[in-house]
Amino acid sequence: MADVNLAYLSLLILILPLSLLILLRLITRPRPTKIPIKDRHVFITGGSSGIGLAMAHQAAAQGARVSILARDPKKLEEAKQEIRLSTGIDVVVFSADVRDFEAVKRAVEEAGPIDVLVCNQGVFTPCELEKQEMEEVRFMIDINLVGCFHLVKAALEGMKKNRRERGPGSIAFMSSQAGQVGIYGYTAYSASKFGLRGMAESLQQEVITDNIHISLIFPPDTETPGLAEEEKRRPQLTSIIAASSGAMKANEVAKKALDGIKSGSFFVPCNAEGVLLTIATAGLSPQRSYVMAFVEKSGMHIKDSKALRDPSIEDIIEETHMRCLHWGVCKQ
Repeated sequence: MADVNLAYLSLLILILPLSLLILLRLITRPRPTKIPIKDRHVFITGGSSGIGLAMAHQAAAQGARVSILARDPKKLEEAKQEIRLSTGIDVVVFSADVRDFEAVKRAVEEAGPIDVLVCNQGVFTPCELEKQEMEEVRFMIDINLVGCFHLVKAALEGMKKNRRERGPGSIAFMSSQAGQVGIYGYTAYSASKFGLRGMAESLQQEVITDNIHISLIFPPDTETPGLAEEEKRRPQLTSIIAASSGAMKANEVAKKALDGIKSGSFFVPCNAEGVLLTIATAGLSPQRSYVMAFVEKSGMHIKDSKALRDPSIEDIIEETHMRCLHWGVCKQ
């Protein structure tokens, strides 16, 4: 009799998670999608060095028509020559400061309708807020956050045109793991990167019916010229915290970013720590994978002190259903 009861219990333990996964597959929104890169216009800001340059290399190699924007004309020309030598493909370059909306608008209009917009520009000066000049705070927020508003505002009308014939489009924001969790010495920088999440979630609701999909990319420290300069000014405690996640190469982050964009993923973590942070901070953000929706909701219960009381399957279903209702506009 005991063996029969144990068998029934084992079967029940197996059936409940499987039933939940089947339910999540039916209700999870937005639905999975694929965003092609080949023969499409990919516009990358901050494209003259680091992650942006690596993304331009890879997108061009995959057959995209690539435009890159940055401030320094000399670096842009060097990047253009570098991409031509490695891929045999010419990219179009635009010199503009993302803080200048009119300059951004002129560049976007000259480039023509964009299929994939990658807002990759970014600056960082690490410092405790008490010691940091407000000029530096404004500089980071203006480039990292306000610059993205300028880019999207300039590009969106053209991106929406003939979307049905052109296929799905994408707007990607280069955030940071410091845009998932606050870090000592990153107060202004984290504020600028956290702001991108609010922008991305709201914007996704506004453009999903136009078949435009938002991606939010979360790289850790990345081996770029900017990182070398940053490390000279980092507070000691900041360096200790940052070292716990390790640094990635720019081409590795670029590949993760492009793969995430092509799969239409909203969250695009770049390493194992990033995946764990994404699960821990999922909230009501859009999630195309019903499996990851299950993992994220389960993870929320683990970190929620109230849910340590033994969360029920009904609790997880209810929270996931709320998330799906929140993204009910994403019917495809």
